Amino acid sequence: MAGHSKWANIQHRKGRQDAARSKLFSKLSKEITVAAKMGDPDPEKNPRLRMAVKEAKSVSVPKDVIDRAIKKSQGGDAESYDEIRYEGYGPNGVAVIVEAMTDNRNRTASNVRSTFGKSGGNLGETGSVSFMFDRKGEIMYPASVGDADTVMMAAIEAGADDVESDEDGHWIYCADTDLNEVATALEASLGESETTKLIWKPQTRTPLDLEGVQKLMKLVETLEDDDDVQNVTTNFEASDEVMQAYSES
Repeated sequence: MAGHSKWANIQHRKGRQDAARSKLFSKLSKEITVAAKMGDPDPEKNPRLRMAVKEAKSVSVPKDVIDRAIKKSQGGDAESYDEIRYEGYGPNGVAVIVEAMTDNRNRTASNVRSTFGKSGGNLGETGSVSFMFDRKGEIMYPASVGDADTVMMAAIEAGADDVESDEDGHWIYCADTDLNEVATALEASLGESETTKLIWKPQTRTPLDLEGVQKLMKLVETLEDDDDVQNVTTNFEASDEVMQAYSES
């Protein structure tokens, strides 16, 4: 199997750690509230909510914040959000998918379009870049859970499609519609995963040099700073040397 590219969808926020952490908690809380409102408030009976809670726990969102977000979904005054996907090209032709959750479509569309334009990119129509990605379920385990062969066998038995392993961990991929079933089966054999989520997996990648990475990450960071934006996915790749230089710049 191909090695997992740990830099492929890096969400690198240099500095501003506290502000970024607060913003991340807020976005995860929003996803929990929406998931609970759309289905059952019990994570065991609601696969989307279960995934949202697991992701929140993986980045140490406090239990009281999670509980409050679920409780908020049951209130009559809970906000109503639309889920929207924006697609376009960033600097150097990198494909970018932006997933948003908003109570004001016009505001969000205007902000996203402006951000693309100011960063040397172009916002396209829905479907303009998503055909270059596969919608997949991704389940991540730490390297300590076992060697590549052990994880591969467990993944095959659970119904997964692919596994990518390296010294940092194991990434198991499955059809998006099978994520909850595969994750549950893997939990029985390997224990609880670090993360379980739906992703856009690039079919091909666009290589970037240091200057290209700097331009692209400016776009990604500005998008992620928008309160309406939940996730940003790109198809760029860069060498470890380039990413190391970027992290030090």
